[in-house]
Amino acid sequence: MDFNVKKLVRDAGTALSRVVQLTEEKLGTSEKTELDAHFENLAERSDTTKLWTEKILRDTEAVLTPNPGNRVEDFLFEKIEKKRPNRLTNQEYLGLDMIEAGNDFGPGTAYGSALIKVGQSEQRLGQTERDFIGSASHCYIQPLRKFLDGEMKTIIKERSLLESKRLDLDACKNRLRKARSMQGQQTKDGISPEFLLEQAEKDLRVAQSEFDRQAEITKLLLESVSSSHASHLRCLHEFVETQAGYYAQCHQVMQDLQRDLNSYVKPAPMLRLNSEEVDLTTPTTTPALESFSSAVQ
Repeated sequence: MDFNVKKLVRDAGTALSRVVQLTEEKLGTSEKTELDAHFENLAERSDTTKLWTEKILRDTEAVLTPNPGNRVEDFLFEKIEKKRPNRLTNQEYLGLDMIEAGNDFGPGTAYGSALIKVGQSEQRLGQTERDFIGSASHCYIQPLRKFLDGEMKTIIKERSLLESKRLDLDACKNRLRKARSMQGQQTKDGISPEFLLEQAEKDLRVAQSEFDRQAEITKLLLESVSSSHASHLRCLHEFVETQAGYYAQCHQVMQDLQRDLNSYVKPAPMLRLNSEEVDLTTPTTTPALESFSSAVQ
């Protein structure tokens, strides 16, 4: 129990010291330890990577699942059930209704038969879309989310810890400057200035060591962002390949549907006049048809 109380008091004192140091920095009354330019560049690239990865992730999810309610449902299912819900796409619902309407109108009629054929194609398009969404989620969305939830959160945590160590270091530097300025003076509490100076120097050495160690750990994590970029590039290539395959399949389905529908189109009745064929369903007037009309009149 005594150990916990002492630790609580020590942690509270450290937190207060950090607040005081940060406040003095904001007011411009205290110096701040600056990190080197290379570290700052790494930190800026990490922030930029986080910003754009979050935006790209949201935009990709919106493309694959336009309905915001479905996106929330997918997110919850992935967290709880570890998989997305198996829902029909809008094209599959359209296909079902077209098939039902075609059967109701009569499969033997031209319109009913066409509705059934188009409905079946819409169902195939919907199934292709579902396959594409699943593949794109696996090869692109999941790696990006894993990066943000794993590596990027670790970087943020370590950078926050580094800032705390930096505040501790600067607070120790301030205490050392005060202890040096008190040399040769008598303190009110009876503690010798030499002891205060010795303690301040010891605290500074410890704080400097902890800061340097944390800076090196954070730097290594920030440098690993480059390998994450390479990994994201591979995922992007996979996403493009998946998307290209999806559109190619959709194009093939529509071409097959067009050929199927055109094969059932009956040829229009033709009338041959003076060695010229005339489409009776077309309201255009040809010279042969005008001669025929005149002869009839």
